[in-house]
Amino acid sequence: MTRDSAITESDLHAYADGLLGTQECARVEQWLELNPQAREKVQDWQAHAKALRQAFAPYHTAKYDDQTLLNTLQNSKRRTVPILMRTAAACLMFVAGAVAGQFIPLFSKQSDIATGLQLSSDISTQAGSAYLIYASEVRHPVEVGADQQAHLATWLGKRLGYPFAIPDLTSIGYELVGGRLLPVSGKPGAMLMYQSGSGERVTVLVGRNPQNRTTSFRLADANGVATFYWIDNDIGYAVSGEISHVALRRIAEECYRQFPT
Repeated sequence: MTRDSAITESDLHAYADGLLGTQECARVEQWLELNPQAREKVQDWQAHAKALRQAFAPYHTAKYDDQTLLNTLQNSKRRTVPILMRTAAACLMFVAGAVAGQFIPLFSKQSDIATGLQLSSDISTQAGSAYLIYASEVRHPVEVGADQQAHLATWLGKRLGYPFAIPDLTSIGYELVGGRLLPVSGKPGAMLMYQSGSGERVTVLVGRNPQNRTTSFRLADANGVATFYWIDNDIGYAVSGEISHVALRRIAEECYRQFPT
């Protein structure tokens, strides 16, 4: 940000997530004093973030601040990060990004950030579209049914180019319907479909972009469909459904724990 530039929504997200320096923070606060509606919105983001921190508190297994955790993940290409550290970092990034909608870069290069934003936007939009198209399908919602789960995982893994695992969501009330291959950002992608005992369906979209080197966790709503999506290095994931944000986040959290890294 420059001194004379206008305050953008990205600036507000960064302020809400505590990512601004002292001078930038003061400038945003001064602007918020003159814009009470924007100030109320930011306060709402911060309140939701606090609630999420409390919800994820049982998973916090390391006493590190956000920056330390992010720096740890930044170096993960050169050394293995303990699984408990990764879980704690994930929880903090869910808090910072899912509610405020702010993309959290792990690397400072602008090209990396732009690539990540484009992929996250693609994942969110395409996941919502896939849900609307296939979740309402009665006879052919998937290509390969749950009775061929091993074949489905092998097939999708070969097409995506990495070992693919199908999350088991039975513990939270969702059974696998099956899956299909579909394009995601012009490359082979996968869609899994699950259904609850009451007939509610959710879809899980997985797409790959080797150029991405960033991580984010965000929540989007469009056309009555909620999508919780995240990017982990070069792979994007999105969970979509016409269910509450709390239920959707719970499914996303379970998928995140079970997908290979």
